Amino acid sequence: MNENLWRRIAEALERLAPPVATLADLSVADAFVWHPERLTLSPVARIARVDIGLLRGIDMQKDTLLENTRRFAAGLPANNAMLWGARGMGKSSLVKAVHAEVNQQSPGALALIEIHREDIRTLPALLNALRAQSRRCVVLCDDLSFEREDADYKALKSVLDGGIEGRPPHVLFYATSNRRHLMPRDMIENERATAINPAEAVEEKVSLSDRFGLWLGFHNGSQDLFFAMVEGYAEAYGLPIDRPALRALAVEFSVTRGARSGRVAWQFIQDVAGRLGVRLTG
Repeated sequence: MNENLWRRIAEALERLAPPVATLADLSVADAFVWHPERLTLSPVARIARVDIGLLRGIDMQKDTLLENTRRFAAGLPANNAMLWGARGMGKSSLVKAVHAEVNQQSPGALALIEIHREDIRTLPALLNALRAQSRRCVVLCDDLSFEREDADYKALKSVLDGGIEGRPPHVLFYATSNRRHLMPRDMIENERATAINPAEAVEEKVSLSDRFGLWLGFHNGSQDLFFAMVEGYAEAYGLPIDRPALRALAVEFSVTRGARSGRVAWQFIQDVAGRLGVRLTG
């Protein structure tokens, strides 16, 4: 076989081989965003986050996730975590706040890497690229869920289950979702009704959430909790408004929004601060 033929075969095999991710230097920032189309991580100069002390009504969730993350940063065993429940109750805010708190106590201890829901099928490629890194990383997928005919959950399932190579010991996976089992109830019921073996079909999908060693539930807040949220923000940012007036405005705002979540509390504070001419910084 001549040399030109060997060269053409080698070039063809090279084109078929999956590209290798070229990651950024993980020491240049504390947070990154995964771009699978380029197989790169882009550093984030400033993380959009809320101070952990301003997250109200989720004390148990806060303490549990913080302790799990501290153990991981210290090189001790820790669990992948699923934060599920009501919209706007601080799930993703808590992950970012915990990351900041751990890095404040141990500067540079953790890198936070965001992977978008639509890119979850590339999670194995990201983890393989991170194997060569030494810095400890928390990979976050916000608002994770799967729809009918969506097979991406299998990529996540294999990663959480370990597979042959296993999850890198210096990487932890955190996800937030509005669904406890990551899939809509009608999808689970449809599997049960149409499958040859309904129990096995449902088990394959529902068991995905069981791969998370840590489950943290977030639930809709009461009016008293909503007041605690807005008063905490108002005090932290020094808004010149008395408590009765603040509460009256908060009730009106929450009624118009039809919700009393942490997200609505923050939107309310921005509205009040704008009316009062106060700039929110920090």
